[in-house]
Amino acid sequence: MNDATTGAQAAPTLHTAAWGAVISMMLGVFGLVTAEFLPASLLTPVARDLGVTEGLAGQAVTATATVALVTSLLVASVTRRLDRRYLLLAFSVLLIVSNLLVAGATSLTALVLGRVVLGIGLGGFWTMSAATAMRLVPEAQVPRALSIIFTGVSAATIFAAPFGSYIGELYGWRTVFLLAAGLGVLALAVQFATLPSMAPQGHPRLRTLVDVLARPRIGLGMLAVTLVFTGHFALFTYIRPFLETVTGVGIGSMSAILLGFGVANFLGTLLGGFLLERDLRLTLMAMPLVMGVLGLVLAGLGSAPLADTVMIALWGLAFGAVPVAWSTWITRAVPDEAESAGGLIVAAVQLAISIGASAGGVFFDASGARGVYAAAGIVLLVATLIILAGIRKQAVPAAA
Repeated sequence: MNDATTGAQAAPTLHTAAWGAVISMMLGVFGLVTAEFLPASLLTPVARDLGVTEGLAGQAVTATATVALVTSLLVASVTRRLDRRYLLLAFSVLLIVSNLLVAGATSLTALVLGRVVLGIGLGGFWTMSAATAMRLVPEAQVPRALSIIFTGVSAATIFAAPFGSYIGELYGWRTVFLLAAGLGVLALAVQFATLPSMAPQGHPRLRTLVDVLARPRIGLGMLAVTLVFTGHFALFTYIRPFLETVTGVGIGSMSAILLGFGVANFLGTLLGGFLLERDLRLTLMAMPLVMGVLGLVLAGLGSAPLADTVMIALWGLAFGAVPVAWSTWITRAVPDEAESAGGLIVAAVQLAISIGASAGGVFFDASGARGVYAAAGIVLLVATLIILAGIRKQAVPAAA
């Protein structure tokens, strides 16, 4: 291991845990996911300002996801000789650059360019997150470290949508992305102070991705991951147009509904940890089942603000458990090639985001928000059936 990094603490030993570094990873995830989710609450004003349709503006989400997909597959092998500390810091720098580019965008092309930069940082950081957690703490504490890191996802879900819609309404959507760049600066500073030097481990080559994917049931699991996240992000990307055109609420009520979604999502992360200690397969299966039913009911119910508010909160609660559950599954299924396996699951998620956003845009332009929600609900129910058929029952050890 290379320990020559100036100012970096030593990597943890068998008896120590670098919790400060774990928190810095959480801040990085928080900044990246906040930036990724902001278009969901700003799609209407961004499209209006740039002179494009909401469906076309939603393709900025597709661009981020597509680039993140490619990055997640290549980053481990392309950077196999680089210290992981430097790599993680570089991804946080890209987060800052992306938000500054988006804030200054005057055309759809410029907007997409900024989101492409975000895709590189997002795909790379996510790919390294699970493997990094395994190196920052002793083995028995890895579930706890992953839970802390995924708190960044839940916090971003609480923060990004209501913050984006409210601040965007008051000061404009560009200001929102400037503030998101400030979050990136904070994450970078904490990471610089706490991340230890970490030499590459395993055998991160392109061939390794194929070998991992060929292991029993891994391919079927990746298909299920893709479908679950496709359904979710089709729903989430077009939540503002749904609330405006179907539920029929104003900006104040919309921000409150999005805040309720975020708080429920945070609680769902905690619920997921509780459920994972008992039955991983049941958790993986129950969440998309609940989300799929909710998507179909939302599509068919029409304008019902109170009922829609409750169902969107339940959807957030269900989705809160999803990222933790699938990350737990991949670390248990492929512990010996954590970076490559992490790259595969991130690629599956980003492919899903790309499909969900792009197909959602097509459905939205053709049949409105109800068409998006009905199609997404069906996709989530199909994912539930695949999990039922292809994922083995597996207990998850409790954290020390």
